[in-house]
Amino acid sequence: MHTHPDLDLAPRWPVLAAFGLPVLAAKGIAAVVAWGTDVLLVRLPERPAEPLKPGAPRPPLTGPGEGWYSLCPWQSELSSSESERLLLLQIRHALTYAASLSDDDSTDWQGHPVRAAGGRTGKAKAKGRRPSRNQNGRQGGRGRQR
Repeated sequence: MHTHPDLDLAPRWPVLAAFGLPVLAAKGIAAVVAWGTDVLLVRLPERPAEPLKPGAPRPPLTGPGEGWYSLCPWQSELSSSESERLLLLQIRHALTYAASLSDDDSTDWQGHPVRAAGGRTGKAKAKGRRPSRNQNGRQGGRGRQR
């Protein structure tokens, strides 16, 4: 596909195609885009932390206030294991952030509760997973049946 192999940093995550580019998405929201072999775009609420070297800008996505940041997938100043670790952290952060932008108020890719952007008002939720409803309208978890 002429893309960077670092999308393999999320091996259990499905890779989608959008406009000929491989994309990782969470809850239908794009989070990571491999733009050729030299640019990895990540959707984040803030600029990725040092020591990651930025990649070439890709306007308009990487313009001011757009929420996309370009990373160089070839972090030559870092060891390969450290580069892989830091890129993996950014990809996970991007997937969790993208999931939080969805109206779907369930869990992120790691199973942690995720709230819709802006939060919700009303009843306070109990900690942990939201109880599921079976076909009879009764609430119950996924655990053992009583």
